[in-house]
Amino acid sequence: MPARILILGGTTEARDLAACLVRAGHHVVTSLAGVSTAPRLPAGEVRMGGFGGASGLASYLAAKNFDWLIDATHPFAAQISAHAQVAAGRTEVALVRLERPPWEPEADDRWIPVADMAAAVATVPEGATAFLTIGRKEVGAFARRSDIGVVARMIEAPAEALPGNWRLVLVRPPFSVDEEMALMRAEGVNLLVTKNAGGEGTAKLEAARALRLPVVMIERPVKPQVRTLTSVEGALELIGGQNGWPR
Repeated sequence: MPARILILGGTTEARDLAACLVRAGHHVVTSLAGVSTAPRLPAGEVRMGGFGGASGLASYLAAKNFDWLIDATHPFAAQISAHAQVAAGRTEVALVRLERPPWEPEADDRWIPVADMAAAVATVPEGATAFLTIGRKEVGAFARRSDIGVVARMIEAPAEALPGNWRLVLVRPPFSVDEEMALMRAEGVNLLVTKNAGGEGTAKLEAARALRLPVVMIERPVKPQVRTLTSVEGALELIGGQNGWPR
C-alpha cells in the first residue's frame, strides 16, 4: 500500500528520494526550511518554513497521519535532526536519517580537522587568503579577522554586511576541478575552509590537493543516534519493506 512520507529535505539526496517515492505511488511531502529564495523543488508536495520546534513537528506528523519521517537534511543541520528524533518518538512515526558519508582525507591532502566554526576562525593564520565554502549563514564569524583576506563563495548573498575587502562569489554548483584551481590561483588563495558535508562536490578538495593547499575541515556536529542510511537505494529498500519496521 502507498505510504504517507514526510521528508525533511533541502539536499540532493532528498530530491532524488522524493522523485523515486512519487514514481512508486507514495504520498510524499518534502519540507524545506525556506532560507533560499529560489530552491530546487522536489517531486510531490512541498511545505515551506519551520514547524515551531519538536512539538510543532510532532503535531504536524500526527495531524497528517504520516507513516514515515525521513530526515534527509544537510549533515550540519543538527537542530532539525534533534527535533525529528523527539517528534518521531512522541508520535511513533518510523524515523530514518538519510545522510551521505563524510569525506575522508587522501594521501596527499593537508587537512586540518577542527570541531566547529569557532575553531575554524581561530585556526586560519594571520596574513592568509582564505577561500570560504561554508555557505552564507556562518561566514560572518570570520568578519572579525581583519588580519586575513577572504574569498567567500555561496549561492545567495548573506543578510549581514561583509567587510569591504572581501571578495564575494555568488554562483551555484557544480564546479570542475579546473574551475576551482583557476579561481584559487586568480584570487591568491592559500587556504581552503570548508565543512565536511560529503557528497560529490569534491572538486574544491581535489583542487586544493593539486595545489598543495591546506584545508581547514570543519567536522560534523554530533546528532542523535537513529537508524541512518547512506544511500537513496537503501532508503527505498527499507520503505518497500516497511512491514518489518520496528514500531
